[in-house]
Amino acid sequence: MLAEHDGVLVVRDDLYPGGTKARFIGAFFVDADEAVYASPAEGGAQTALATVARQLGKRATIFVADRKVLHPRTIEAARLGAKIVRIRPGYMSVVQARARDYCARTGARLVPFGVDTPEVIEAIAAAARSLAIEPDEVWCAAGSGVLARGLARAWPTAWRHVVQVGRELSPAEVTGAAIHVYPAPFGREAKSKPPFPSDPHYDAKAWEFCVAKRGRGNVLMWNVAGPAAP
Repeated sequence: MLAEHDGVLVVRDDLYPGGTKARFIGAFFVDADEAVYASPAEGGAQTALATVARQLGKRATIFVADRKVLHPRTIEAARLGAKIVRIRPGYMSVVQARARDYCARTGARLVPFGVDTPEVIEAIAAAARSLAIEPDEVWCAAGSGVLARGLARAWPTAWRHVVQVGRELSPAEVTGAAIHVYPAPFGREAKSKPPFPSDPHYDAKAWEFCVAKRGRGNVLMWNVAGPAAP
C-alpha cells in the first residue's frame, strides 16, 4: 500500500503482516519444516519468520544474544510461536555459528543474514514494480543492503539513497546508492518518530534523513515494518 506523508510517497509494509520480509521468507520453508535465523536483538526478520511459520504451520527457530531483558521483537516472535535460543556470549559471529551448527545437526533450513538471496532480491523488485509508479528518488534503511538492491532492480534510473543503520556497507552492496550513515548504533532508537508506524531501529532512521535531505519530484520511502507489538 502507498500513502503520502509530508509530501513523500511511503510504501506501508507496516500494514503487511510481518513486514516486507514476510513477503518472501516463506520460500525457506519449501521442503523444510523448520527454518532458522541468527538475529540481532532488534532485527525484524525474527518477527517475519515467526509470522510466516505460524501461517504455514511450520517451525521457526531464532538464535539471538542472551540478554537480561529480551527485546520486544524477540518477545513478539516467541508469542507467535517461534523457538528462541539464547546465546552467550552474544557476539553476532557466535550467534551465527551456533545457528549453523544447529542446522547441520537437525537438517533445518538456515536463513542467511538479511535474507540475502538472488530470489529474494527479485521478489522485492517485483513487489516494487507492482506499484506501477516511477519515483524520481527512493529512500530506504539498509542493514544488509538486500532491500536497496531489490529497489535498484525495480527503479534503476531513480536517484537512490540508503541510510546505513548497522555495519558499514560498500557501494556494491547497495548497487551504487548514496549512503548516509545514521549517527547512532543499530541498537539505539531513532531520534524522532515518523507520522506512521515504523521500526525505531530501522525505517524511522531512514525517514529522518529522507525528510531532511530529499530532492524534488516524486520521492518514495520504503517502510519495511512497524514497531514490535507491545
